[in-house]
Amino acid sequence: MIKLPKKVLDRFAAKLKTYQAVASAHKDRDVSEADTVTLVKDILAYLFGYDKYVELTSEQQVRGTFCDLAVKIDGKIKYLIEVKAAGITLNESHLRQAVNYGANQGIEWVVLTNSNEWRLYRIKFAQPVDFEEVSSFNLLDASAKNEDDQKKMFLLCREGITNDAMGLYHQHTQLFNRFTVAQVVVSEPVVGCIRRELKRLFPELKVDVEQIADILANEVLKREVIAGDKSKETQQKMKKAATKLARQTDKKAMREAKDTASTDATGT
Repeated sequence: MIKLPKKVLDRFAAKLKTYQAVASAHKDRDVSEADTVTLVKDILAYLFGYDKYVELTSEQQVRGTFCDLAVKIDGKIKYLIEVKAAGITLNESHLRQAVNYGANQGIEWVVLTNSNEWRLYRIKFAQPVDFEEVSSFNLLDASAKNEDDQKKMFLLCREGITNDAMGLYHQHTQLFNRFTVAQVVVSEPVVGCIRRELKRLFPELKVDVEQIADILANEVLKREVIAGDKSKETQQKMKKAATKLARQTDKKAMREAKDTASTDATGT
């Protein structure tokens, strides 16, 4: 992840508690959606660093209706924001509405919020259109000193947009998660390493890699991390990564062999 700029951390320290108090009061008073939109706009401007009058718009039309807010930098929409009243619990219906706005506009990133909860989604433009939650946080529980809270809030900041924080964070979560770690654990090199360590500690133990792999898959790891669509998707990613690495290794070996042959030919 990108190192957070000092001015962003200073802004969190100076403004977070103020907007936590306002958001909490709005929730208790069960204010209207219009009032919540006003608050969200202020949070985006004064906590997340946008120009309130240039970079935030509520005039983004989507198929005859208007999305609550859009973040627009240099004339280009970076993400859409669907806002619900502060006292309303966000649900699947609200999520579908936000995703539909993004899908119809060809916008990859959408945010669903009620000013307290903030959920960031990435839309996958496939057939059919799909989506995934990339990050979420509760503003009322967030701490300006907590590193995880800082990173999640930074994704929505003006400075985060400049540094493609959303994309980098998404890539990180895609590559480093329980599914990837599980696939590494059951891979041939790791299973072989486990077997060697067992033999080192217990020379009398007779065990083969198939037995170890079976124990890992059926007794050590949770079923959900080695079976199902997410697991298969992770396997494909790892195969592609392994293939890419093998190609790079082959190219490097070919270059080194060519350099060696050239050196031998010139006698230097």
